[in-house]
Amino acid sequence: MGKIILTGDRPTGRLHLGHYVGSLRRRVELQDEGDFDRMFVFIADVQALTDNADNPEKVRQNIIEVALDYLSAGLDPQKVTLFVQSMIPELAELTVYYMNLVTVSRLQRNPTVKTEIQMRNFEASIPVGFFTYPISQAADITAFKATTVPAGEDQEPMLEQTREIVKRFNYIYGDVLVEPKIMLPTNSVCCRLPGTDGKAKMSKSLGNCIYLSDSSKEMQQKVKSMYTDPGHLRVEDPGKVEGNTVFTYLDAFSTPDDFAEFWPEYKTLDELKDHYRRGGLGDMKCKKFLIKVLDKRLEPMRQRRHEFEQDIPEVYNILKKGSEAAREVAAQTLHDVRDAMKINYFDDMELIRQQAEKYSNK
Repeated sequence: MGKIILTGDRPTGRLHLGHYVGSLRRRVELQDEGDFDRMFVFIADVQALTDNADNPEKVRQNIIEVALDYLSAGLDPQKVTLFVQSMIPELAELTVYYMNLVTVSRLQRNPTVKTEIQMRNFEASIPVGFFTYPISQAADITAFKATTVPAGEDQEPMLEQTREIVKRFNYIYGDVLVEPKIMLPTNSVCCRLPGTDGKAKMSKSLGNCIYLSDSSKEMQQKVKSMYTDPGHLRVEDPGKVEGNTVFTYLDAFSTPDDFAEFWPEYKTLDELKDHYRRGGLGDMKCKKFLIKVLDKRLEPMRQRRHEFEQDIPEVYNILKKGSEAAREVAAQTLHDVRDAMKINYFDDMELIRQQAEKYSNK
């Protein structure tokens, strides 16, 4: 069995820098390193519908947005299988079988589910689809026999739920499914990039995102209004780096090469931080440097996105071909699952022979 990656995003809006540093950048690196035998990246529209069932058009319109973000970030459909979740009906069938292996109380204890229920004000009335989406996620992962799932640390409870389902299934029916491991971001800052307003997480709903598709002008406006140190009122005042969004972004994006190119007065980010802490360094200078760093990262993406935008039918064709390829893999896993569960009635010639013999002897 090979090393297989599975990862994806909900199509509820354009992808932003939080998505990029949290997983998308690493996906491109993994794709190019070639250490994995296969890589699946999917657009999780079924999962998006669990809390957007009354607004399917939102999900529908964002399929292409996420696909464009994937391609512009550098995901190569020749190296990665890009697909749409709802185009793989085998995932729904696997979900139904896995539901028999999980209790309601276990789902209620899942900390990620509890947090997201609170975020969406579902405490009084939880849609069943949303409540059980950890089981659906387990189907997504196991259908492709993924060994590795790149994700933030907040998703570890979801991976643990999947591992529990895999263990229980294999215990009851035999070794069919694969236990996945999580791959956390290598840069701890990337686990949860804050919003431009300093909030704990960049979020579309909070309006504090810098999108991968933002123009240079839009990005600059957002950086200039970015939360820094509220106590750093004058240039000469000592400043705090901790909790300062500008420095968090510099932690996530800047390199020594950026300093050599844009701000040779400093060799490293540590030198810049020391100066800011001592005082004598204004916020706007730091923001202007961050703008140059982000433009350097985002401009190639903007150019690639513009090229793909000129042939949208081809983008849909990429997703269609990827979905067809992904379905072949999921269908084989479902076949193995049905065999293990003894619900392959029409394929089991021995069962048919035994039953025929049983009734013919009456």
